[in-house]
Amino acid sequence: MSQLVLEHIGKVYPNGTRALKAVNISVEQGEFLVVIGLSGSGKSTLLRCVNQLHDISEGKMTFEQADVTHLKGRSLRQLRSRIGMIFQQFNLIPRKTVLTNVLSGALARTGIFKSLLGIYSKAERELAYRYLDIVGLREKAYVRADNLSGGQQQRVAIARALMQNPKILLADEPVASLDPATSHSVMKYLQKVNQEMGVTVICNLHFLSLVRTYATRVIALKGGELVYEGSPQDIDENWFTAIYGEDAVEVTID
Repeated sequence: MSQLVLEHIGKVYPNGTRALKAVNISVEQGEFLVVIGLSGSGKSTLLRCVNQLHDISEGKMTFEQADVTHLKGRSLRQLRSRIGMIFQQFNLIPRKTVLTNVLSGALARTGIFKSLLGIYSKAERELAYRYLDIVGLREKAYVRADNLSGGQQQRVAIARALMQNPKILLADEPVASLDPATSHSVMKYLQKVNQEMGVTVICNLHFLSLVRTYATRVIALKGGELVYEGSPQDIDENWFTAIYGEDAVEVTID
């Protein structure tokens, strides 16, 4: 059985913009699925529908055989605790230490009161150190987040998301604001999380060179519709043109 199934998913914003149109996707446990497409194609909307930062307008979403299309309250919070997310802009607390930022990922378990007071159990702190080890930043545990490079901040964001103990990790353009060398560094840590921890990764990316290196499967959106699904190695010049348009030129990150 698939871990996540999207059936005829549609998203219409209050202003009438239709961002997704009858999208059908099945995601298997342990996949590294990459979503590609032009800006405005619906990539970010798709991820936000998966963790329900955006309500799903049409269709059905199933997660681990349960219908989770229209959850509210506690049920919605429980779903989000199992689906971690990292963003293009890191969203760290700049003046707090790396360790505190990572521990904030345990909010669903610790509660707001204890989190605000910085009250965490020994087990939670040990877990935070473990995830800092995984992203190669244990030595930065007591450094303020705003003293890190962009790539290091994104790695802290990965560790913070892992504190949720997610079954799926969503990454929305995680390397868009990073230089090429740093982009590979961040992608390698996402790959490590996927391969060594068995966490399913669904990642939005622009650069096909990164897609071909890290994805186990790729889907492409265009105008909110699914236009490609398959191996990243099968995206030839004709498919590239179909996805990105006649005037598009592929940019490579070495």
